[in-house]
Amino acid sequence: MFRLALQRVSAAVGSKLRPISVGQQQVRFMGNTIDDGQFKTWKPLAPTLRQRRMTSRKHLHKGGPVRELTVAKRRTGGRNNTGRITCRHRGGGAKRRIRLVDFRRKETGPQQVIRLEYDPGRSAHIALIKHMETGKLSYILAPVGLKPGAIVQSFMGESKPKSAAQIKEEEEAAAAAALAAEAEARAQFEESLAEDAETDAYGKVESIEVEGAQEYTSEGLKHQAASSSRASLVVGNCMPLKMVPIGTIIHNIGLHPFGRAQLARSAGASVQLLYTAPSGLAQIKMMSGEIRRVPVEACATLGRVSNANHKNQKLGGAGARRRRGWRPTVRGTAMNTHDHPHGGGRGKSKGNKHPRSPWGKPAKGGKTRRKPNPMVVRARPRR
Repeated sequence: MFRLALQRVSAAVGSKLRPISVGQQQVRFMGNTIDDGQFKTWKPLAPTLRQRRMTSRKHLHKGGPVRELTVAKRRTGGRNNTGRITCRHRGGGAKRRIRLVDFRRKETGPQQVIRLEYDPGRSAHIALIKHMETGKLSYILAPVGLKPGAIVQSFMGESKPKSAAQIKEEEEAAAAAALAAEAEARAQFEESLAEDAETDAYGKVESIEVEGAQEYTSEGLKHQAASSSRASLVVGNCMPLKMVPIGTIIHNIGLHPFGRAQLARSAGASVQLLYTAPSGLAQIKMMSGEIRRVPVEACATLGRVSNANHKNQKLGGAGARRRRGWRPTVRGTAMNTHDHPHGGGRGKSKGNKHPRSPWGKPAKGGKTRRKPNPMVVRARPRR
């Protein structure tokens, strides 16, 4: 009997340690989970684990965050200062600490990536960086391709707010320098033509077109000034929009000059730069298709936000939602008449009413904006 039991135990242990092929990778099955580098799945020991699929975190730091770069998150349960519920479906959940992410990037100089970490307060991963001169630690959003040991820099501290007079003086100086360079190049070109004419046996000079000749207009001078001030184009570097080449994929973009980043901060988010200049407004294209204007002094980080598979994960059961601080959602048709516009009546009828919120606002496709945003050049396509 003892020998038979020992054989069964060894067979069970051997089955748990057998390798399983997922695509072209060999994944080792240890215990009740499988992690193929993209998603982590569970053995269906319970009904909630059968459909559960979470993004892989095996490349992230296993320990806790830097205590000095976190603050306690105080929960309100969706209540305001008078105790009334102002945000429904909130309450409970596991304890969290808010990671203080640097969205301004004012520190200039090289900074080394120490590790990548998980942040429970956002969908994207974060990176711990250390200043190579001062030793100061800070958190930034981790873009795709950023690995521990990489060197990133910020060029936001080099560009300071300039007045209109300073900008005009710089443009005039750049125009004068460009005109002087053009005159010198033209003089050298004419001298070379004269020398060729003297040495030509037939005494004829053919017209020669100079390739790459550029008309020195105001827009051309602006583009040259912007191209001369571009910084190092490395994923994770932060710089003003006026230093970024046109067509670059960026994220973590500010809405105000020298302000904090507010756009494209969630997992997998990115924005494409369509137009920029040394001064004025730049144009960016959002993932939704919207094209909007942003000040050229606003910050932007090169690359795309990490953890793009976040949109494909499944929590599996209601308990995972409760641990994240979400309470159940009651359908409007299940309420009484005075609780919701869809409530009341017999059966599952909504009373021939269009879908709307508990306060009567259109819920599916209805327009709720009264004033258009003047910074939006082209609104996102709607259904």
